[in-house]
Amino acid sequence: MLLSVDGSHRKERCGSDRLKLIVGLGNPGYEYHLTPHNLGFMAVDRLAENCGVSITRPEGQALAARTEFENTEVMLVKAVARMGTRYDVEPQDIIVLVDDVELPLGSLRIRQRGSAGTHNGLKSVIGALQSDEFVRIRMGVKPEHPVEDLSSYVLARFRKADLESVADMIERCAEAVRVILREGPQKAMNLYNRRNQPAES
Repeated sequence: MLLSVDGSHRKERCGSDRLKLIVGLGNPGYEYHLTPHNLGFMAVDRLAENCGVSITRPEGQALAARTEFENTEVMLVKAVARMGTRYDVEPQDIIVLVDDVELPLGSLRIRQRGSAGTHNGLKSVIGALQSDEFVRIRMGVKPEHPVEDLSSYVLARFRKADLESVADMIERCAEAVRVILREGPQKAMNLYNRRNQPAES
């Protein structure tokens, strides 16, 4: 997954607010439906559902939908390859939604910057932006027991017994995006960086 930001074009704004990119990482195709590796797609689809839009517009090798969320103009993106985009945005205006095999299933971890760890998608984002100064929401998919092949694990479908936890985590991820847009990343970190705990209202 690569995300490029074309600096040759002007920023597009909604009033005085900067456009925000909310990028879910994953793979296209039915065979990847309901797999840990596609949590980013699932979470950004949940946001699109909340906004009443569908993520169907081609943007390079990605799909996108432009809408308004929390009084902010946003571009919801499902990214799998290099995303050539018309939008000139700063890394700080990007929120990436991604799975994380190091976090317990059902937990969220929000960071404003940092390394990619072992996640190739995040490595590509950092490489394309030449910056790690973007918000990322990591969604935990760590297996209960050690597995020999993590690549096969993240591409296999969730167990039926885990689907309720996954659905709850996706819902909390969408709410965390809402808090980030409305009150900033630090507030969202205070609320959501706790294992398997829903945010307090």
